[in-house]
Amino acid sequence: MDNATYATLGRQTGLLAQMSLVANNIANANTTGYRGEGVMFSEVVRTTGDGPSLSMATARARLTDLSQGALAQTGGAFDLAIEGEGFFMVQTPDGQRLTRAGHFGPSAAGDLVTAEGYPVLDAGGAPVIVPVGTGPVGIAPDGTVSAGGQPVGQVGLFVPRDPLALKREGGTRFEAPGGADPAPAARVLQGFLEESNVDPITEVARMIEVSRAYEMGQSFLDREDERIRGAIRALNVR
Repeated sequence: MDNATYATLGRQTGLLAQMSLVANNIANANTTGYRGEGVMFSEVVRTTGDGPSLSMATARARLTDLSQGALAQTGGAFDLAIEGEGFFMVQTPDGQRLTRAGHFGPSAAGDLVTAEGYPVLDAGGAPVIVPVGTGPVGIAPDGTVSAGGQPVGQVGLFVPRDPLALKREGGTRFEAPGGADPAPAARVLQGFLEESNVDPITEVARMIEVSRAYEMGQSFLDREDERIRGAIRALNVR
């Protein structure tokens, strides 16, 4: 197998990875709090003896787009959106996870929980309490939760220490291996939800571009395969 074929195979592998992420972005274009993903390619250049150098590209890492999504007003007392950089923190069976999906509600025990039942945490890592039946629940921009006019807790807002190390889990949740710190500049908006930050039109255009690039690479590999087969047939005839 010659160098051109190796380079093309590496390119095809990267394009497949990119296509998978683009398809996932499109599928989650309407998912509350979803963050779009992309692929970061890196180039590896090596010498080939006396011949020209060989350049190969590979999909090195997945990048998460942390830009702000559009805010949709719902009026729900427990629907929360974050304005600015930051995440909510929730307690899952696998540990603490970050999320921008703020469709919360009270549990039977009076905790603020996600749709999956995971407790929402305050700045100290404890569950946020929302007493039911004590009056209207209000949540201030700093996350302070009040029931019947009395403060009862505070929703924590966090930023990952290493945003590039975030690992996606469950679509809208992320593990922060490097830990997370408080996000004092972020604001909580009660009665709002943050929509996905994916632009479907842009992603469809990317899908077409990646698909065409993959087809071009496959066409080259098909021609190379036929060339090699023809050379083998010619040698066998001799």
